[in-house]
Amino acid sequence: MHGHGTDHHPRIPHASRLERARILLVGAGGLGCPASLALAQAGVGHLTLADPDRVDVTNLPRQLWHRPSDVGRNKAESAVAGLARAFPELSTEAIAERVDASNAEGLFRAHDAVIDATDGVATKFFLSDVAVLTGVPLVYGGVLRMQGQAMRVDPGGPCLRCLYEAPPPPDSVPTCAQAGVLGSLAGLVGAVQALLTLELLSGAAQGPRGVATLHVLDAVSLLGRRTRVTQAPDCEGCRVTAVPVYPESSEACTS
Repeated sequence: MHGHGTDHHPRIPHASRLERARILLVGAGGLGCPASLALAQAGVGHLTLADPDRVDVTNLPRQLWHRPSDVGRNKAESAVAGLARAFPELSTEAIAERVDASNAEGLFRAHDAVIDATDGVATKFFLSDVAVLTGVPLVYGGVLRMQGQAMRVDPGGPCLRCLYEAPPPPDSVPTCAQAGVLGSLAGLVGAVQALLTLELLSGAAQGPRGVATLHVLDAVSLLGRRTRVTQAPDCEGCRVTAVPVYPESSEACTS
């Protein structure tokens, strides 16, 4: 683990793989902060955090890397500074810009896996398409009101469009600012995203090709369920051959 003077975590299978791994987190807020903490604690060697937004005072109770003095600072830079304080030996990079059609392919190919810690629904479909294009695994995650979801998009497996086909109309789904987000649930989903990433990196991920598992977490009942997801016939997302157009609509919120 970082900062403890050991070569690797002795209880994690193939821990040396974690030390060599490079993970990109798209978003440094309610999902990205807990996911990056869990990955750093597990001994992942390098974390890149990308986020164009700035820290708002409303982020402070839920987004653990940001301090009052960081209000107004870029979120990726603030989160990387927090990671450096907690894990001095961890290799990090902050990208203070949006992951879009101009840079997404290169960023994906420079990493072993990508965590979708974004807020916007259309952005999530964009990242899923880029994952299919590049063959780089993507761990999807989302939180709205009292429910959270997480799923890994593996090469050759079902993509986000196999699950939902297409983003809903812009005004049909409330933003997290409108509907509200339970901060502790976002922390839980971010931790699950990290676990799905570690499962992949450690070689523990097993299952038939073309099948994924959607993990659904209910904060009301404190129960979770798993849904088997298979590739949809004639799925457009599974046939991506070029970087898709980035959704230009404003989707960010400060959860």
